[in-house]
Amino acid sequence: MARVAAFLKNAWNKEPVILTSCAIGIMGIALPLISPYTKYSGMINSAVPYTYPVPVRDDGNIPDVPVHPCDQRGDRLQWLKNL
Repeated sequence: MARVAAFLKNAWNKEPVILTSCAIGIMGIALPLISPYTKYSGMINSAVPYTYPVPVRDDGNIPDVPVHPCDQRGDRLQWLKNL
């Protein structure tokens, strides 16, 4: 640990701009990996479909289509409402 501290102190004394740019680069790589925003945006992206279906009225021959376009089907994303 003392060696790392001595290296950083020496690097700061010689080249503070390079040390600062390296620190910003490391933070730019590390922060998105530990951010809660990344977790929740991934959950939202997996729940939202890429294409939205055209509303179709059920004539009795299509069991997986709701009777009315406003009928709720599937996951209601309660975890998103409870944030």
